[in-house]
Amino acid sequence: MAIGFMEVLVVKAKGLPLSDLFARIDPYVLIQYKGQERQTSVVHEGGSNPVWNEKFVFSAEYPGSGDQFKLSFKIKDKDFFSSDDFLGQAEIYVEDLLAVGAENGRAELHPRKYRVVGVDQSYCGEIEVGVTFTLKEEDDYLDKDIGGWKESDC
Repeated sequence: MAIGFMEVLVVKAKGLPLSDLFARIDPYVLIQYKGQERQTSVVHEGGSNPVWNEKFVFSAEYPGSGDQFKLSFKIKDKDFFSSDDFLGQAEIYVEDLLAVGAENGRAELHPRKYRVVGVDQSYCGEIEVGVTFTLKEEDDYLDKDIGGWKESDC
């Protein structure tokens, strides 16, 4: 089994729907991968074309448990006096990226645009994302805490 780090670069979005009638939207992205979750900063009054340029790191393994190799991007509008509005979502399947990275030590999907869809699966903009998988070296496992316990020399 190959274990490594998946770095996700959330660049920007374009053409997002406006959910607030009298104000500009304050978009952010909730990124999920196999039970791990990260969130971009909120772009205050970012409108329908926000820019983040933020990187996030997820642990990843290949082949790993289960068959869900999906990065999920949920774009929301931050509201202060009510619950946040859902603007759309995009998904990237990264199984092939992880397979190549496991074989070569590293694999990269250069930033590109992905389709954002609404609840009804209709097109509602695009998000630009890049993903890199880097295999963790075996030396990284040595002298590390394992499961909360330090490995013994006995």
